[in-house]
Amino acid sequence: MTIEHIALWTADLERARHFYEAYFGATAGARYYNPAKAFTSYFLCFASGARLELMHRPDLLVSAADAVPTVGYAHLAFATGSRAAVDSLTEHLRAAGYPVLGEPRTTGDGYYESVVADPDGNLVEITT
Repeated sequence: MTIEHIALWTADLERARHFYEAYFGATAGARYYNPAKAFTSYFLCFASGARLELMHRPDLLVSAADAVPTVGYAHLAFATGSRAAVDSLTEHLRAAGYPVLGEPRTTGDGYYESVVADPDGNLVEITT
């Protein structure tokens, strides 16, 4: 069994699409719109075959960035293949103004990773 895709709600569909295309190599499919539900989405495909669905509705509630973590999905993780690639992508995102929430480091479970926030504040791990 495989995971078919992961979905994220976003406050700004085009901004989120650009982020994952520009920094993580995603390719967006056609924009989907359901006028009955005012629902819009994109499926993003990655070279590995993984897919991410970005979804938007105008009535979304946006939580505070400093809210206490709750039960649910915690982060997305992208493997870069090397420590140098983790460091480089982290610096590229920092220079573009995205918050680096966890500097590149080796974690207790052996991952070399950094953590950045996407445009909606979702956590993205960049790993080797």
